[in-house]
Amino acid sequence: MSFGKMNTFIDIISTAPSKDDEGFVTEGDTILASVRAYKEDRHGNERWANMAAFSTASAMFQFRKIPGVEISTSLFIFCADGRYRVLSVENVRGRGMYLEVLAEKLEPSVR
Repeated sequence: MSFGKMNTFIDIISTAPSKDDEGFVTEGDTILASVRAYKEDRHGNERWANMAAFSTASAMFQFRKIPGVEISTSLFIFCADGRYRVLSVENVRGRGMYLEVLAEKLEPSVR
């Protein structure tokens, strides 16, 4: 993965409940890391056809492994296009340098 292809800035976010001064519990976002990533949206090529098990995945992100940060399915990714839920995390080629994350775009609900 060349550095030139990594042109999307993403934030890796953890959501955790937190209490305010009055004791009310709210969901708070904590940014674990801000990195550059390669982003590929879902489209009809052979690679996406082979990933049929992840039918809800709408985007793939590839970025360098971040020392001290464990990427898991409980995290979210935020970029200029919106917010994504992490569905799977894979070590690219088993080298421990890059991670490939399949994610589902979260659409805001309208009430």
